[in-house]
Amino acid sequence: MTVPLIEFNQVFKHFGDNAVLKGVDLSIYQGQVTAIIGKSGIGKSVLLKHIIGLLEPDAGEILFQGKAISTMTAAERKAVKMKFSYMFQGTALFDSMSVYENVALPLKEKGRIPFREIESRVRDKLAQLDLVGIEDKYPSQLSGGMKKRVAMARALVTDPEIVLFDEPTTGLDPIRKNAAHAMIAEYQKTFGFTGVMVSHEIPDVFYISQRIAMLDQGRIVFQGSCEEIQNSTEPVIRQFIRGQNPESIKAAPSER
Repeated sequence: MTVPLIEFNQVFKHFGDNAVLKGVDLSIYQGQVTAIIGKSGIGKSVLLKHIIGLLEPDAGEILFQGKAISTMTAAERKAVKMKFSYMFQGTALFDSMSVYENVALPLKEKGRIPFREIESRVRDKLAQLDLVGIEDKYPSQLSGGMKKRVAMARALVTDPEIVLFDEPTTGLDPIRKNAAHAMIAEYQKTFGFTGVMVSHEIPDVFYISQRIAMLDQGRIVFQGSCEEIQNSTEPVIRQFIRGQNPESIKAAPSER
């Protein structure tokens, strides 16, 4: 069987008395987009931050290509982090930087990239996300949806091997949302990156993901294909993906 690119093995995380992750087991495979779904406020973003190392588990292991990150040397951890890019839920744009400077920042941080190449790659990404003409504007001058697209351009500009998306389309109008999803799907198909996406956009996310994982009550209650989750008979899964409440599920004639 193929070894997962990233694997959670009984991962626990508490914040004070609040147990957020309660023994998470999760496998993420190379070259696929995995969507992590679930109700609001249950720890999906916390899980995502564990992948990139912004948070560390209280117990359990996170493995990268079969090796526990906790056993890696500092150099090995740095090499792993270089493969990632992260699009934060709140965009995390720097207010003191222009749009161009925000998008160019990850390339400049890598060092040794010629100025003309940086300029070319930044302008290409801005064009792909319909952001041409706003290079000199600042985040405070942009709408919420436009900030999202700038943040996405910044996440993709380094051509990363693994991209983590935290609610990438929240706040976008339907046209921009579809354009953002289409870009993620096209970019993944062209470059074969591994994507992990926290999203509430159901069923939209099913069209761009190869694998779905559902987090509920601190544990992964489902992981598999989009077809498998849509055919699931588990009440908690049906309730979430169909937008039903528990009473409507119990009352449905076909379920009696």
